[in-house]
Amino acid sequence: MRFTIDRIDHIVLNVADVEIAAAWYQRVLGMEREEFGPDLRTALKFGGQKINLRPTEADPRAWVTGACATPGAADVCFITAVGPHDVVAHLHDLGVEITAGPVQRVGALGAMRSVYCRDPDGNLIEIASYLIA
Repeated sequence: MRFTIDRIDHIVLNVADVEIAAAWYQRVLGMEREEFGPDLRTALKFGGQKINLRPTEADPRAWVTGACATPGAADVCFITAVGPHDVVAHLHDLGVEITAGPVQRVGALGAMRSVYCRDPDGNLIEIASYLIA
């Protein structure tokens, strides 16, 4: 049987410190923090998706993590409904260093403008807008 994928439900980011990472995503990207499961794991919710935060020492079993469960190894693109200049202004207001942008990119739905920064673990965070202006 052949099937197709509908959407991403969640991703997992390996982090050195859950509290620092969660606070950054809440403050900078406006995500909502959620604790879930019997061991009160931490997730960040936005739209219909979430990011689970996994402390690197959480579970050494290989089947539970990626092959290299290292903080800072991710490259994630988030879409926003505001233009890139608003993203730049917001990041500057918060003292978040911009590593590149706004730059032209091609996303899943076509042309977009992206601004890049890094989270506290060094993950590359792309904040993109399909509002090209």
